[in-house]
Amino acid sequence: MTDVLDELHWRGLVAQTTDEAALRDALSEGPIAYYCGFDPTAPSLHHGHLVQLILLRHLQRAGHRAVALVGGATGMIGDPRQSGERVLNTKETVADWSERLKAQISRFLDFEGDNPAVLVNNLDWIAGMSAIDFLRDVGKHYRLGTMLAKDTVARRLSSDEGISFTEFSYQILQGIDFLELYRRHGVTLQTGGNDQWGNLLSGVELVRRTEGEAVHVMTTPLITKADGTKFGKTEGGAVWLAPDLMSPYAFYQYWLNASDSDVVPWLKIFTFRSREEIAELEREVAERPFARVAQKTLAADVTTLVHGAAATEAVVAASQALFGRGELATLDAETLGAATAELPRADVAVGTPVLDALVDSGLVASRAAGRRAVADGGAYVNNAKVESEDAVLRAEDLLHGRYAVLRRGKKTLAVAVAD
Repeated sequence: MTDVLDELHWRGLVAQTTDEAALRDALSEGPIAYYCGFDPTAPSLHHGHLVQLILLRHLQRAGHRAVALVGGATGMIGDPRQSGERVLNTKETVADWSERLKAQISRFLDFEGDNPAVLVNNLDWIAGMSAIDFLRDVGKHYRLGTMLAKDTVARRLSSDEGISFTEFSYQILQGIDFLELYRRHGVTLQTGGNDQWGNLLSGVELVRRTEGEAVHVMTTPLITKADGTKFGKTEGGAVWLAPDLMSPYAFYQYWLNASDSDVVPWLKIFTFRSREEIAELEREVAERPFARVAQKTLAADVTTLVHGAAATEAVVAASQALFGRGELATLDAETLGAATAELPRADVAVGTPVLDALVDSGLVASRAAGRRAVADGGAYVNNAKVESEDAVLRAEDLLHGRYAVLRRGKKTLAVAVAD
């Protein structure tokens, strides 16, 4: 327990704390109860939430008591954005997304054994609160000057669209959560992203005013890339943790594509590798960057953490099979479809000439170029060399009745798809 804060600092998981000396003392004297909240404003958690889940897990592994909160109430309001009001989702949608988030969170924490985590929903205590109770028991402890000074609120107030009372009140609801969890579970630490600093302090102040107790807040830094571009942005949007929004294959590829300058910091943040293991991987980056050992380790560890070992094995097999180092026919349809989703595409049918598929997919510029590729032994269908320029796609070439992987040379890929 005494080393966990130093470990979190080393991993780059600490941005700010309310009183680090007091927090360090509390952690060393622990165990303490701590929590983080996750609002169901989308059907899945994403890479930003992953940082918080990993932080929760580190603290639980150090012996502290984890409480994970799903914001069934706060998710119906939404944390104020930098610009523009949120579109309010229906109660039914928020309830459905809350269940999805519960399932995702459950993968990261231990809910059994001697130190089980607790999963709660703030709808349980906020839904039954009357407007009178809200104003008398909670609202009287908040000062408008402090609330108006919050960065996001101040920015929205000075904008053309302003801010509604609904979103303005979000910080009070988050404060209620800290107070309620303090009373129910003895929670004395809340964690969150550094952009949530103002909202997190709301709970600290409410507990101080109502209970006369000092509690703590710790934030994680916003993760950035070394080149200055935003971490977590992909062509499809965020790096989602739900497999129906981002396939395990695409998820694995995101981490595999980490730059040499990013991979070591990300290993510290997103994996549970030891200092010695990460130091060895750092040496691999310096001495054998072409082998990409660190990137492969990062991708495998994070994919296993989020999707499980079986999913990681499937995506690694798919990656190898695409380039002729495994059997494409052994891949299930979902994995094969995900593995080829970003490749250039040609629409085909049984009997389509292979040369036409090569041209239509962009693997070659013309049929003449396709003939040369075949003659040189550099054209492949499902890793089998095309022996004749008159070859056509047969029914058995369409894996799962739909896909045929085309390759020119060793590394240039496309996919033929029969719809």
